[in-house]
Parts: sequence; C-alpha cells; structure tokens
Amino acid sequence: MTNAAKKAGVTKTAILADVDQNGHVTLVGKIPKNAINPIVKVNFADNRNADYDTDAKYAKAVVTELQKTYHFKKMNMVGHSMGNMAINFYMLTNAEDKTLPQLQKQVDIAGHFDGIKNYDLPQDLTINTKTGQPNAMTAAYERLLKLQERYPKDQVDVLNLYGDKGDGSDGIVTNDSSRTLKYLIGERAKSYQEHRFTGKLAGHSKLHENPQVDKLLINFLWGK
Repeated sequence: MTNAAKKAGVTKTAILADVDQNGHVTLVGKIPKNAINPIVKVNFADNRNADYDTDAKYAKAVVTELQKTYHFKKMNMVGHSMGNMAINFYMLTNAEDKTLPQLQKQVDIAGHFDGIKNYDLPQDLTINTKTGQPNAMTAAYERLLKLQERYPKDQVDVLNLYGDKGDGSDGIVTNDSSRTLKYLIGERAKSYQEHRFTGKLAGHSKLHENPQVDKLLINFLWGK
C-alpha cells in the first residue's frame, strides 16, 4: 500500500515504527523537514495479541514517539484487521486528549468490530443496514459503544472497506461485523462511507494488496 502511494506520486517519504512486546518504539528512517504526506508504517512485534487494550497502548506509543520526534498536530490512521481494533481502542482511551495529535481521517480495512468467524462472532449476527446497529454484541464491541460519546464530533472523515467473496464475508470476517463500525462512530464522524469489494482480491488478507483498495484509499486520504 505504501508503494502504491509512492507510485501515485503522493509521497516520497515512508518510515517504519517498530513496536516491541513491551511497547517500546524504534523509528527506522527519518522524515525530512519538507516532507509531503509522510507515511509511517507500523509494525507490532506481538501482532497476534488479542488484548485490545495492549494494542491501543502500542498505537499510543507510536503516536507519542512520533509527536516527540516530529511535533506534528494532525494525523490520519489506516488499519487492517487487528489494526482496526488498535485504532478504535486507541480512540476509546485517547480521543478526548487534546495534547495528542488530532485524527483527521481514519481508514478501516477488513475490520472485525463485532467478532470473527469461528472465533467470537455472535450467533446469527444481523445488522440494521441503515444504522449499522447489530442484534448481538461481543464483549469488545460493548466496550466500544463508548465511542458514541467519546469519538470527536464532526472532526474525522471515516472510510470503511471490506471484502465479499460471495458469501457475505472476506473468508474470515463477515460484512455485517465490518459494517457495525457505523453504529459506533457514524453519527459522530465528519463523514462516513463504506465500500464493499468483490472478486479475486476480496479475501481478508488480499484486500491490502488490491489495486482497487489502493486507488480508493489514496483518493480518500490525499485526493489523488
């Protein structure tokens, strides 16, 4: 995805933030002073950690380390799969902290907000397609309901992307689970839009290698 952004001429700068299991962040590379649309790729060493509070701490550690180093005041966040939970639990804890950089745009790709197939997906999950409200909730989703009060009002543009392999899921996450994000933050967001992808690259782990996803993402974040 970073390479796609570079190819589109959006940016020339991409650095890496490596987060170890203790939440210590190492920045690899430097953002020059005049950098346009710099990208920070985030890598969690413990990237299978299903404790969303820990994931949120990892995300905050990256934000604060970057803030300390580069003194920026605004940011965008892009997550895939578990990365979405890191972002949303980060916002749950830190959305009201004005000393932190303020979120402008959020992109969620293949998000399992209300459960994962064969893991914690509520039985017979259905949603109100207008509001995104689910008929059943995981414990994590119930905690995220506080975003309805905490998420910044009319500040963040949100793009929710999910894949449909023909059975209403990307193979791992149902489209209904992905679409429950709307119920959490849709009313608070400055704008909220969803996009469903189909075809060969609609699978859970293929979405971030999908040129259609790249195109939509680049246009949404940088208008290119």
